[in-house]
Amino acid sequence: MLELHQVCKTFNPGTVNEKTALNHLSLTLEEGDFATVIGGNGAGKSTMLNAIAGVWPVDEGSIRIGGVDVTDLTEYRRALYLGRVFQDPMVGTAGDMTIEENLALAARRGEKRTLRWGIRKGERGQFKELLKPLGLGLEDRLTAKVGLLSGGQRQALTLLMASLKKPRVLLLDEHTAALDPKTAAKVLEISDQIVEEHKLTTLMVTHNMKDAIAHGNRLIMLDAGRVILDISGEEKKKLTVPDLLARFTKASGEEMENDRLLLA
Repeated sequence: MLELHQVCKTFNPGTVNEKTALNHLSLTLEEGDFATVIGGNGAGKSTMLNAIAGVWPVDEGSIRIGGVDVTDLTEYRRALYLGRVFQDPMVGTAGDMTIEENLALAARRGEKRTLRWGIRKGERGQFKELLKPLGLGLEDRLTAKVGLLSGGQRQALTLLMASLKKPRVLLLDEHTAALDPKTAAKVLEISDQIVEEHKLTTLMVTHNMKDAIAHGNRLIMLDAGRVILDISGEEKKKLTVPDLLARFTKASGEEMENDRLLLA
């Protein structure tokens, strides 16, 4: 479902600020894979997600989604294949629009736009049914402005919007990092629920080692823009944080010194 082949990306080439973010990165996700991605600062995690989303062109290599070569597609054309949830709860929704209006926008994604606008009665019923499983009471607040919602409610709504059209690949870019622990746990629970229900191929970047171990069927660790660990199946289920740190040290040849990872 997702293939990255020898992808390279260097920022500010030929200057004192030159930084190789992706170094011949190769990764394949099968349909239905839910892979958590972890690594230190500058390992290439968000750069990889931006490369997949087409935020900027890669220097070398190719990217295929569902068998389609999207390497040269613009970001907005590539969006037909992708759903994405960002770290900032404010990014994925329109705060001045209502919950039902945001859902209507997500439901019409990829369709031709006309001058006709409005939300049909039948759609309101569908939106209510979609919101109920979240357990946040949003089904009774369809006409509330999204800007009035809490960060967790907004992130849950963004998750629903990102998965509404069943994307080929769902990208979760540290989507709980800005939330308090209790809210983050709820959003992760909703993430698991949505991914499982729709059998979505998913990449979830996280700084939390426990979350990386607890969620998904694969764990991928990046270092210096390349994959150094790819753990799945029973091996992943038996992982502990000390095991993961030891595996990182062995694979990278250096100690993990990222405070954010260790504290998480």
